[in-house]
Amino acid sequence: MPNETLSTIEELQRIPSPGPAPQALACDGTDIWVASAETHRLYGLRGNTGAVFEEASAPGTPIGMVVTGEALRMVTDEHDERFIRRYIVGHGFKTDSLACPNDTGSFLAYDGDNLFLSQRFDQKILQLDMWGEVQRTIAAPRQICGMVIVNGCFFLMTTADVDEPQDFRLLRLDARKPEPQVTELARVPFYARSLAWDGTKFWSSAKKDNAIVAFAAIGV
Repeated sequence: MPNETLSTIEELQRIPSPGPAPQALACDGTDIWVASAETHRLYGLRGNTGAVFEEASAPGTPIGMVVTGEALRMVTDEHDERFIRRYIVGHGFKTDSLACPNDTGSFLAYDGDNLFLSQRFDQKILQLDMWGEVQRTIAAPRQICGMVIVNGCFFLMTTADVDEPQDFRLLRLDARKPEPQVTELARVPFYARSLAWDGTKFWSSAKKDNAIVAFAAIGV
């Protein structure tokens, strides 16, 4: 059931998506990267104007994405198999890939050293090594449909089970201690996919609205 005690996020900016059904989303400072689940194309946008400065075709359906230094990492669905692909800005997708454990995985986060992959229906976050092997498993209280790491904590865009798919909530999960600490922060009033941080505010894809939404920092 929706948590009526939670406040609703404060929306700051809404940019029309350059492709329908925006899904995967990541931020690189003021630049935004978004990929369409329908056209399977990746777009680089200027966050202040929404202008497209780079575009490429993804090797499958884009699911989740994160910036890792000079590259992007993207989870793709390719004939019902899930892979983590590498995209070099200005040079395109590379041929190397990591297979998602058990062909399951949706969204990515990066803490500067480690790559994390969410498993939505299992309600888990997996810490992966450079070969894609699982080093740690972190339980989440709800299904994850977006995640990012800010100040050492996971911030999660979450939804309920299939019977209540519209109950989107933003959570903070601090997994730095043996027992993760979870705090519900706010309700999200749109069909959200992905979560990113540009240094001052959050971004998410409003998939059914064909838009990319920025909202105020909360819990950071």
